[in-house]
Amino acid sequence: MLQSAAKVLSFASATSVSRGIAAGIRHYCKNTPTKLRVSQALSGAELGSNIKVQGWVRSVRAQKANVFLHVNDGSSLQSLQVVASSELSDPLLTFGSAVEVTGILKKSPHQKQPVELDAKQINVVGECNPVDFPFKIKERHGLEYIRQFPHLRCRTNAFSSLLRIRSEATAAIHSYFKDNGFVEINTPIITSNDCEGAGELFQVEPSGPDYADGENFFSVPAYLTVSGQLHLEVVSGAFSKVYTFGPTFRAENSQSRRHLAEFYMVEAEISFTQSLEDLTKVMEDMFRFATEHVLAHCVEDVDLFHKHVTPGHRDTVDAMIKNSFPVITYREAIDILRCSSERFAFPTDWGCDLKTEHEKYLVKHCGNIPVFVTDYPYDLKPFYARDNQDHPERTAAAVDLLVPGVGELCGGSLREERLNLLSARLEEAGLEDVYSWYLDLRRFGSVPHGGFGLGFERYLQCILGVDNIKDVVPFPRFSHSCLL
Repeated sequence: MLQSAAKVLSFASATSVSRGIAAGIRHYCKNTPTKLRVSQALSGAELGSNIKVQGWVRSVRAQKANVFLHVNDGSSLQSLQVVASSELSDPLLTFGSAVEVTGILKKSPHQKQPVELDAKQINVVGECNPVDFPFKIKERHGLEYIRQFPHLRCRTNAFSSLLRIRSEATAAIHSYFKDNGFVEINTPIITSNDCEGAGELFQVEPSGPDYADGENFFSVPAYLTVSGQLHLEVVSGAFSKVYTFGPTFRAENSQSRRHLAEFYMVEAEISFTQSLEDLTKVMEDMFRFATEHVLAHCVEDVDLFHKHVTPGHRDTVDAMIKNSFPVITYREAIDILRCSSERFAFPTDWGCDLKTEHEKYLVKHCGNIPVFVTDYPYDLKPFYARDNQDHPERTAAAVDLLVPGVGELCGGSLREERLNLLSARLEEAGLEDVYSWYLDLRRFGSVPHGGFGLGFERYLQCILGVDNIKDVVPFPRFSHSCLL
């Protein structure tokens, strides 16, 4: 009987302990705040619940009984209003400081904001001296001013909106290619190829005690890539639709509004095509798909640019989406320019390369919507562009897409698949040995193919109306600039 009683007491004790642990867990779960992003809180998720948000203070307003904060964590343009008792006020609670706020998410009595956070605890995680901080709480800083602070400008509304738009546009482009059967290829950043043939290359050399000055790490001189096209052409010998999206580099000694030393390119290659229309269709469809996606998913961010940075630009964007892109030949473009009353700084004769002033004029002439220009003079295009073999004006099967406010956005061509013609042109340029591997692509199972490249930063300039390319890239690299 004593043993039975002991077992009963032991069971009862264990049960009591288990109940106590369970009660403790329920109590802990009930009081542990749910961590939300600001965008989630603003959507009304967990309304009436105990939540925690972490972010940076965008404004502080103290009254006798309460302190009002606006906290933003980069997940949306709109900030979350926090209402706290003055007892929670802290001298370190300043504009720009990093905070962690816990409280009850409630419906706001004010029409301009759907919810507010009734704070029970505020913890200042990172201090910020508002006197030394270059951005001021009640000032609207222009893009030119915030460009001086590349390490801090992501804290501003305009640039945080730009970064969200850039992220969404990147996702849209990947989605377009995936939905249309393209395979993404990671082309190399270090290469021996000068795809554009302009010679504006950054040479890559090893450093350190194990290497002599000028010694090649590889068997040949190496450079940062100017384009992934030639590597895409390699893969297009086995895959009918391929693309790449990554950084490219040009050693242009320029500090203009149009140039960067490092920028992102979207490049695609399509096999089994003998028509420029196949290329222009992909360019136009991708442009329209990505733009509609950005407008639908970044409404507040795009509106900030179209209302405060480039007022009136939304009408231009809507026109680009609604209208089909016209197509003109290079010859027609030259005729339009020569008949114009405009005084151009650069010549408009046959065989001249189109400059930015020409490109922008052609866009306006065609209704201020994107326009394709095809069939450029053969000598203006790189060795891989397909010879149209037309006379007397010898042209290449090449195409550029010109857009409002920017000029050239895309450049592409059919590739020369005929071995004899390609070999002759490489030999003429003294490049036959360097590109012997490229000739092999034509010897073994070659097919007619073509492709194009799109400058991603120029695309963002186009849809947002931003004049300076340095304002649409997180960390601009250009000649004589300081690097972070």
